[in-house]
Amino acid sequence: MTSEPTSQGRIIISPRAIATIVARAASQSYGVVGIAPKNIVDGLANALAHDPRHGVDVQMNGDEILIDVFIIVEYGTRIASVATSVANAIQYNVERAIGVPVAAVDVHVQGLRISNID
Repeated sequence: MTSEPTSQGRIIISPRAIATIVARAASQSYGVVGIAPKNIVDGLANALAHDPRHGVDVQMNGDEILIDVFIIVEYGTRIASVATSVANAIQYNVERAIGVPVAAVDVHVQGLRISNID
């Protein structure tokens, strides 16, 4: 958990809150058509309770934030460009929201999806 002391006490930000920011930033990025489950267990859990954070893993290591996000990319887009854009969007949004630097954002492209079939 990220903790920041104030004059009235402490502000504690949980990894789940950060994961929500990450999921929103990733899903709004160009070329991303969905967030993918990290593994089979995560996929089954998401089938039972739709959680937007299901493809996001946030690790707190001291003052460092390490983020893994698993995405599905639109077929026909440049995968490397989409992944770089997603990583930049996540880093910007997390740092802007909580004021703590992000050490690493790892983007895992789990699949491609064809949206428009003519």
